[in-house]
Amino acid sequence: MEAYHTWLNSLVNANRDKFREYHELKWLNSFNAKEFQKIRDKYTQSLSESSIFKNTKPYHYQLSRGCKLCGMGVWSCLFITGKCNAKCFYCPTAQTTDDLPTTQGLSFPTAEAYAEYINYFKFKGVSFSGGEPLLFFDRTLNFLKQIRKKCDPDIYIWMYTNGILGDEQKFKKLAKAGLNEVRFDIGATGFSLDKVKTATGIIPIVTIEIPAVHEETEKLKLLLPEMVKLGVNNINLHQLRLTKYNAHQLIKRKYTFIHAEQPIVLESELAALELITYAKKHHINIGINYCSFHFKNRFQKVGYRKMVNNRLARPEEIISSKGYIEEFNTDSIAFKNISLKDTPPNSNDYAELKLKHKTYFLLKETVLKKTALDTDEKSRVNSLLLKEPDEIPSDPLLFDIWQCKYIEKGLREY
Repeated sequence: MEAYHTWLNSLVNANRDKFREYHELKWLNSFNAKEFQKIRDKYTQSLSESSIFKNTKPYHYQLSRGCKLCGMGVWSCLFITGKCNAKCFYCPTAQTTDDLPTTQGLSFPTAEAYAEYINYFKFKGVSFSGGEPLLFFDRTLNFLKQIRKKCDPDIYIWMYTNGILGDEQKFKKLAKAGLNEVRFDIGATGFSLDKVKTATGIIPIVTIEIPAVHEETEKLKLLLPEMVKLGVNNINLHQLRLTKYNAHQLIKRKYTFIHAEQPIVLESELAALELITYAKKHHINIGINYCSFHFKNRFQKVGYRKMVNNRLARPEEIISSKGYIEEFNTDSIAFKNISLKDTPPNSNDYAELKLKHKTYFLLKETVLKKTALDTDEKSRVNSLLLKEPDEIPSDPLLFDIWQCKYIEKGLREY
């Protein structure tokens, strides 16, 4: 595990450097990690039979079709705008400007261009997020209609909203245009269920999607029966993460932060697991799942890479389970990735993908540079590529290859 620990240490150093001006941050340390790990283990053991996507997503009762498509990596999330009308303490960005609809760094001035993109890469699910999609209702409705008009009729479409601008007329228009699901962040409205009630019976699937806030766990437990009575289908709990934008707000709440690719809130994870365990114990018939940072960082990124590389790589190229192009021959190994860009990159080595409504610029980037292998290394690398190991490799080269080849199992230990 030496290489793995070296990598984890690099995350610690990177996070401490990035947030060095925030002296009040309380980072998880070796003295309290064991205590917290025992608490989490108690929850995860009771949920072991209902955890999917390599045990990164514990859940109770059921999952939304949208969540399944997300984990399968066949979903595109379009940020309709960058502007929001709520002031949630946990928001990771300012969300003060109205931008062009974007996804994965690509902008879409027209709904036709986005529908063409969905068709070309064969996405099976689409969501509208922001910012707040209802701030620009006509734009959101237009994109929805174009997808229904031009894409596979079976495509599953949902929308994220704080609900502040939601009303019966808007929900009816969205339902008529083919919206399958609406997801409310009731944390933006003081946990009010009024707009949720308005949408139930109009939109086929109604979900509550909120960050898991430790201080609100008991309030959510009390709200569960009312949610079931209203006809809420699912509750999605995602993990709070630390950014420079929300740091001052999160520090006030004395959270414990975990070093990861992005710093995350420990109490948020424990709150999500506690609520799922509670619903299971009391046989509450509502779907609840925990959308951890580790799930998002693994499966969402992997899914997008697979959609792009499977569509654009040459027929003879091999795509790893992590979504990278794998180049292994008699004496070397490398991993690469095709990235899509709106504008020509600062390189002469790019290609163009010209569709009817938009031109994309393709750049084949090196993820793991070409590494020469001797006879012994080739044998060990070949064994690693043929079968996923039970343990993370300790050898630095094998660890780097493992990171490009396989998706790490489970929630990372504290």
